[in-house]
Amino acid sequence: MAMRFVIPVLGFLAGVTALPANAQPFDSDARHAILIDATNDAVLYAKEADAAFPPASLAKLMTLAVAFDDIKRGWLSPTAPVKISEHAWRTGGAPARTTTMFARVGSEVSVRDLIRGITIVIANDGAIALAEGIAETEPKFVERMNATAKEIGLASSVFVNSTGLPAPGQQTTVRDLGRLTQRLATKYPDLYPVFAEPEIDFGGVRQLNRNPLLGQYAGADGLMVGSAAGEGHMIAASAVRNGKRLVAVLAGLPDDKVRLRATTALLDWGFDGYIDRALFKAGDVVAHAQVFGGTQGSVSLVTEEAITLPVPKDGNSRIVARVVYRGPITAPVQRGDRVGVLRIWRDSMLQREIPLAAAEEITEGSLFQRAFDASYELIAGSLHSFIEKLFPSV
Repeated sequence: MAMRFVIPVLGFLAGVTALPANAQPFDSDARHAILIDATNDAVLYAKEADAAFPPASLAKLMTLAVAFDDIKRGWLSPTAPVKISEHAWRTGGAPARTTTMFARVGSEVSVRDLIRGITIVIANDGAIALAEGIAETEPKFVERMNATAKEIGLASSVFVNSTGLPAPGQQTTVRDLGRLTQRLATKYPDLYPVFAEPEIDFGGVRQLNRNPLLGQYAGADGLMVGSAAGEGHMIAASAVRNGKRLVAVLAGLPDDKVRLRATTALLDWGFDGYIDRALFKAGDVVAHAQVFGGTQGSVSLVTEEAITLPVPKDGNSRIVARVVYRGPITAPVQRGDRVGVLRIWRDSMLQREIPLAAAEEITEGSLFQRAFDASYELIAGSLHSFIEKLFPSV
């Protein structure tokens, strides 16, 4: 019977006792907000981060994620021509009077230019045309959007179109958008810089990049703004300073001026108020996990990379770390097998989840050892079930 084990982290408390308990000293003007240290994959700030709202134009980030992935896999060529359909022109082009790159109906536009139209001026005609170029129809492309969203862990997002134009049932959260923004900024280094291009001149119309941070905030290099009736203004932003990338997503702001001010304040708080604290070196033993039926009763769990955690420079924080694994782990165990996860909280907010690997090989034990372990597992399983009923949140 597999059980969920939570075990102590070796030497961890000795490394963080200098950090007493804290109250988070910042409050964003946004209704929903999240700040992610993308370099450490750590959440620095969250406010109503799991509350759902319509994504508006930020849905185009999901459209771009699908396109970027297809390009990276070699399934889609940036130079491939796409015909601008009547649907793309009428729904997202000049007749719709929304954000558009003014692509002419019936003309052919390269994938690269469609992506530029989406990233620079949030073009609805560009998003629909790109969707049709990849999947023939926009509804088929939306299936790809939702499948990809599920694959990358966007647990609360549902997409109904490629543009984010109002549609029943379409929703997301700033946590999901933060994860998506982080993916775009880090997974596609050859494609991401298009977000920072200052302008586009297409169809005889010159338009400037609509991201208000570009040229105004040091290190800003993306991504996109939007607005939705009843939900106000929103933004997905990213900036890099001294090799550290922060990702900020804010929604529920009253106007574009407050949006700019609130985004700048949140990014400043992240860059100026945190330092990286080393927790473990690559290969450090973090904990020991039980092994069933092996030549030894436990296996050392190690980190495969150095682990750092951003902590407030002049504030106080309470750091908690736990190792979770399903076990007892059944022998044989190969060195390098991923058998557990290290979870680190700061001030009750989950910061990081790091996979842990077996540090050594453990072969199957004798018949006597396996019989002894089976008896132990039966007793431990009953005890563990009783404890989980008393303390379900552990």
